[in-house]
Amino acid sequence: MNDTAAGQWIEACSADDIDEEDVIRFDHGGQTYAIYRAPDDSYYATDGICTHEHAVLADGLVMDDTIECPKHNGRFDYRTGRALGAPVCVDLRTFPVKVEGGTVFIQVA
Repeated sequence: MNDTAAGQWIEACSADDIDEEDVIRFDHGGQTYAIYRAPDDSYYATDGICTHEHAVLADGLVMDDTIECPKHNGRFDYRTGRALGAPVCVDLRTFPVKVEGGTVFIQVA
């Protein structure tokens, strides 16, 4: 993978490492990411730490297009990073994702 103006594509995991409607943790360069597999087999990536109390989102519950934080049940739309209500009010950063040859890559800045 080549660097681009937007960032570098990093190999995160195998597409099969994530069950449908689930999330896994991915650590790279001192950052924690969350990689999601939607019910329609599309993949998404966000910051892996909740913006509210620093809990690991991969320990949370995925339902449809939301991730629920395991600490205080704050919810985010993992497709957009949008905070969906108290106690979370700060959106998650999202990252471009592509799948090539059964491997999931995320683009990091």
